[in-house]
Amino acid sequence: MEDASKGVNQKSTDRIKISSEHIIQAAGNAILFGGIIVYPTDTLYGFGVDARNESAIKRLNKIKGRKAPISVIAPNSTTVFSWSDITYEDWEMIKKYLRGSTTIILPVKEKIVHSSLMGNDGTLGIRIPAHPFGPNLCDKLGFPITTTSVNRTGKEPLNDPDEIIAEFNGEFDLLIDDGILPKSTGSTIYKLEKSKLKVIRT
Repeated sequence: MEDASKGVNQKSTDRIKISSEHIIQAAGNAILFGGIIVYPTDTLYGFGVDARNESAIKRLNKIKGRKAPISVIAPNSTTVFSWSDITYEDWEMIKKYLRGSTTIILPVKEKIVHSSLMGNDGTLGIRIPAHPFGPNLCDKLGFPITTTSVNRTGKEPLNDPDEIIAEFNGEFDLLIDDGILPKSTGSTIYKLEKSKLKVIRT
């Protein structure tokens, strides 16, 4: 892992069309070497890093200008249940919500992600976007990646690849270009509390 800092000081961000034959491999390599990617979801473009990698998370927080829990992508619902620290009854209740433009915050087991991504109560936001790229990448990697909007904190999320490059060129490593995405406010967020789902953001 001697190349773990690869890309940190590079002068420009690589940009690859999502139609590229080796797109998952390229994105996976960037993540494995501690890099930051920007990738499309069904709502917004997202910043993605290895959710277990503390240095990559710190670099992401520096770009965003924030330090707060960050949600992650999962490849499928079976994996979400394997990460979760909840009853089967609660799982039966929430699993039908865990799809598309929905994030659910729930208790998870230790060492699924770095502790800095989690809430103080041991919870983690998880989603499975309808857009296949993020789930496919996580399935290939075998671990979660972060999903957080591409913007400085307090600014509007950027959904145009040209605008993303103009704002962040050289600050992250790889842009997965899927064209301009429709305007969106992001995912609806629920939190599991006392076997009920509480709406955090619509």
